[in-house]
Amino acid sequence: MLDDFFTRAVIGGIGVALVAGPLGCFIIWRRLAYFGDTLSHSALLGVALALLFELNITFAVFGISVIVSLLLMLLQRRASLSSDALLGLLAHSALAVGLVVLAFMSWVRVDLMGFLFGDILAVTPFDLAIIWGGGVAVLAVLVRIWQPLFAATVNYELATAEGVQPDLANIVFMILMAAVIAVSMKIVGVLLITALLIIPAATARRFSSSPEQMAVIAAIVGLGSVWLGLLGSLEWDTPAGPSIVVAALVCFVISVLPVPGRGRRERAGGPASSTAASDRDRT
Repeated sequence: MLDDFFTRAVIGGIGVALVAGPLGCFIIWRRLAYFGDTLSHSALLGVALALLFELNITFAVFGISVIVSLLLMLLQRRASLSSDALLGLLAHSALAVGLVVLAFMSWVRVDLMGFLFGDILAVTPFDLAIIWGGGVAVLAVLVRIWQPLFAATVNYELATAEGVQPDLANIVFMILMAAVIAVSMKIVGVLLITALLIIPAATARRFSSSPEQMAVIAAIVGLGSVWLGLLGSLEWDTPAGPSIVVAALVCFVISVLPVPGRGRRERAGGPASSTAASDRDRT
């Protein structure tokens, strides 16, 4: 079964979708889409350094993403710039440095389009082991820190007063984000990872009545997007990574169409998003 490239692509895409959906819910609740963009842009720097020093690309991307996350926390405490300005500075600087380093390595042939937009049809059995192994680890840690992380999302000050240690939960959350970006890069590429994190979660918000339900539905929407995107790619010979994101976008557009009675339903994302407004600059 694993000898078939399409089957491997489906298995790898499902592994990423099952992790990206629940993690993306916290990105929606905390309004951290730009933070996700920053980490995904820094992934290209990780790729460049991995090729330069002959390291494993996935682990190099993970390491660079963690370093960028910690650097952001340090700059937020010491710099006078706003969080948005710092995120923009780090995102574009990391992307530019990565491209410059790749340009200097003339002796290495780099599939830049594959890194930017993914190459899911080239997923190998080793890639599947990395994706599913990392995905299971991320989900296990996320389940473990779900309560303190959600408490910090709803009300940072109250969580601190109750001794939940929201700062530790935030650091772990950033590490999980770095891990997901590292394992997702092969699927949709560094420029589309944030879309795979955000769009299924935004779609699930329309159909959820609790945070946990939203996480489950987001994973299901992501899974469906992978399947539909790959089928569309196979049928119309379109790029696989962007096709997955387009399928997720179609699901989102369908979710926002007016349906009688939907407006009366309580949505999981609503309370968390509104109360997290004061916490959106914390990462």
